[in-house]
Parts: sequence; structure tokens; C-alpha cells
Amino acid sequence: MVLNEYILTLLLTVPLVGSFVVWLLPEKGKIIQTVTLLVTLATFVLTLHLPAHFDSAQHGFQFEQNLPWIQSLGISYHLGVDGLSMWLVVLTGVLAPIGVLASWNVIQKRERQFYALFLVQQTAMIGVFISLDLILYYGFWELSLIPMAVLIALHGNKHGGKAALKFFTYTFIPSAPLLVAILWLYGKTGTFDYETLRTAIATQTFSNCSLWWVALAFLFAFAVKVPVFPLHGWLADTFEEAPTAMAMVVAGKLGLYSMLRFHIGLFPIQAQAVAPWVVALAVIGLLYGACLALVQRDMKRLLAYSTVSHLSFCTLGLYSFAIVAADGGVYQILNHGISGAAIFVLMGLLYERYRSYEISHYGGLAAKLPWLATFFVITSLSLVGLPMLNGFIGEFLVLSGSFPAHPRWVAAATVGVILSAAYMLWLVQRIFYGKENEKLPGAPDLGLREHLILWPLAALMLVMGIATHLWLPTIHSANETLYRATSAGTLPGDGGVR
Repeated sequence: MVLNEYILTLLLTVPLVGSFVVWLLPEKGKIIQTVTLLVTLATFVLTLHLPAHFDSAQHGFQFEQNLPWIQSLGISYHLGVDGLSMWLVVLTGVLAPIGVLASWNVIQKRERQFYALFLVQQTAMIGVFISLDLILYYGFWELSLIPMAVLIALHGNKHGGKAALKFFTYTFIPSAPLLVAILWLYGKTGTFDYETLRTAIATQTFSNCSLWWVALAFLFAFAVKVPVFPLHGWLADTFEEAPTAMAMVVAGKLGLYSMLRFHIGLFPIQAQAVAPWVVALAVIGLLYGACLALVQRDMKRLLAYSTVSHLSFCTLGLYSFAIVAADGGVYQILNHGISGAAIFVLMGLLYERYRSYEISHYGGLAAKLPWLATFFVITSLSLVGLPMLNGFIGEFLVLSGSFPAHPRWVAAATVGVILSAAYMLWLVQRIFYGKENEKLPGAPDLGLREHLILWPLAALMLVMGIATHLWLPTIHSANETLYRATSAGTLPGDGGVR
């Protein structure tokens, strides 16, 4: 099938070409929003080709395209997906049209710049997930920083410029040692190809000290991007200032994917050696984020620290070096992408109506906005891991898979689960079921556009909580290949998976 050969290139090309088209459009009416929505919908439809034609019985990468690019330097245009990256590409495709709809009436100045850069951001994220050449990957990794920083600066609430500078500084500086590490690997192996590098690192003799520093450079860059405690200093300000559509994609996915693919995947021995330290930081971050979320007065800052907690949960799963836990960690990345996007949209809808993120500003809204309250409750229950919703499955797999190797840390992590229920239910109670704030003006409940945003997300929360067989087999196959290809014997706490 011809489309199989070029589908990944199309996924990069459609939003990128769309961004150029949007840049040329006049800012009249809703033409820019309409074209951007059509481009993101077309990209989403193309992403569905991947799971529809993915061979679950086949290990390794599929839909590969490998062409020489800069032959003198050994750089190639090498793309491919496995059961890990495929679902992250689909997630990116799902969130993009939702981001456009969420921004429909919110972005009222510099619309051309916003939507053009939004599409560039989508291209960069897909590029990170499908690149199998380290220079190509690094190019998309760096490209993903620019639209985010610019849009935070242009469309931030009060201190957009300051937040954008902090975000860019925090995430750009660690990329310098990452590039040096990539070039060091090239100097030793003569290749930037991911699969060739995996084989070379596993079979060739390197200076042990040098390889350790290279692995740490990779881990440092990715840990800042997640962010892992205590490297989270940029997140709260960024969440507070970022437009809803950008805040939906800013945290977690790129860093966590890169940890799994390029740190654990390339340096399994070094990754397993530092895993106890990463697990410790993950659990500390989980508890730290939950405790800070409990005392926040601003909804967006509460969500920022909640995100630190939830993403730390994913990190715990990945670095437990148990395949069941890693499956749960990847599933949690997808879950947080869906539920986190929904909660951001809901908070944005409250802000559109009442122009405030202060929790104390609200109260008793359930009677006035019943549909918005319903979706808010469903999303909150998803985030706290209610059985039958998506968050429960990921949390259960992470905790059960990690427990044999790290019982004490996992016991501490369960406290974070309890705290997450506390701050999310407290938030729901204060906004929707507390004493009614009589000073709040009247506001309409959800309109058609807003229902179109929230119903698909709510449906995914339910389907992912019940029909896990649609996602987990391909995720498990990719993790099994990733963790076992260069590991001798049985991984600790693998839950009996073979």
C-alpha cells in the first residue's frame, strides 16, 4: 500500500504546509480558524491510518521511511513508529482540533501568528515521536520550543514575556549538553541512526565514564522537559500564562517519550543503574506536587502542581524497570493527555465566563452551569483514578508493577493518589457545590462548540477505562522490545511478563 510508505511524511507535511497557508490568509471573520481546524482534522484522520494498519504481531518499527539526507555526515531522513510512538502521534492528532475549537473565541488578536505557530508546534511534536535519526529528532525537539515560547509571550495573561523567557531558558539550556552527547556518539560510532546506535552501544567497547556522562546528558534534558522534581521551576508560570491550546501540550509527553526511547532505549545499563534515584525523585515529586496543589488558590497553579504529581507517576512506572509498570506509565501519558486537556478546557471555559482563575471567586455553579459541572466532575474523577475511567488502569499497572522492586517508594506513592483525590474533589466542591457566590454574573451553559470539544474527551476517558485491549497490547509489545533487547535475564518486578 503506497500510503503506508509515505504516511509519516504526510503527517509532517500537512500541518507544516497548513501553517504557511494560514500565514497568508487575511484576518477577516473566522477564515483563519476554519482553515486551521480543517488542517488539524485532516491530520487527525491521517493519524488514524496508523492503528488501522498497524501489525500488532510484528515487533520493531513500522511505516518506516529511510532516505539519505546529508550523506557526508551520515544523517538520514529516517522515520518510523512502534506501539509506543504510534499512540502518541494519534494523541497529538486528537488534541490539535480540540485546541483550535478551544481557542475559537479566545484568541482575538494576532490570530494569524497564533494559528500558524500552533500548526508548527503540531509538526514539531509529531516529528519528535517519529524520528529515528538523532539529528532529525534533535531538530524537531528544538523546534518544539520556539512556537510555545513565542505564543506564551504574545498571548500570556499578565506576565507572558517573563513566563516565556523562563520556559525557553529552562528547556533550551539542557539541550546544549544533549547535542554535545549526540555528537560524541557520532564521533564514536559514525552514525546518528537510532537502531544502529542501540546495537553499537550494546556491542562495542566504550569508555565507561564517558558513556555515563553521555547518558546523564540525555536524562538531564528530558527530565527538565517532563519536568522531574526538582527541575519543575518553569511549569507553574508557564501554565498560568499559556493559552489553553498550548497548555494542553506543554508538559509531559515529549520528555517522557524521550526518556523511554532515547535514555532507557539507548543506555539500558546506565538507566537501570540510576533508576533507584529517578524513582526516589519521582515519588518525592509526586508527593510534593500533590501537597502544593492542596494549598493553591489559583486553578491554573493548582493544575500545574497536579501535573508535576501526575507526570511523576509516569516517571515512576518507566524507571521501575518492570514491563507491567512501564505499560502503565505509557498508558498514563495517554490518559493525562486526554484528561489534562479536558480540565484545561474546562478551566478556560470558566475563565471566559467569569474572567478569573481564583478559586475563591466561585461557588455554587452546579445549578447555573449543569453541563459544565458534569464534565468537570467526570474529568476530575478520571484524574483521581476512579475505576471504570482511564486514570485507574494506568495507576493500577504502575503501582502493581513497581511494588516488587520498590515496595517502600510505592507505598509512599499511594499517599499521593489519596492526596490527588483530596485536592481535585476539594476543587469541585469549592467551585460547583459550595456556598453560592451571589456576586457572580449570569452566564450561559455549554454551547454547541463546547459540547463538541468535551464529549469526545469524556468518551475517551470511559473507553480507555474499559476497553484497554485497544491500546495495551501494542504498548506492551513495544516496551517488551525496548526493555529486553539489550537486557540480560529477567527484569526485576516484571510481573511475570515474558
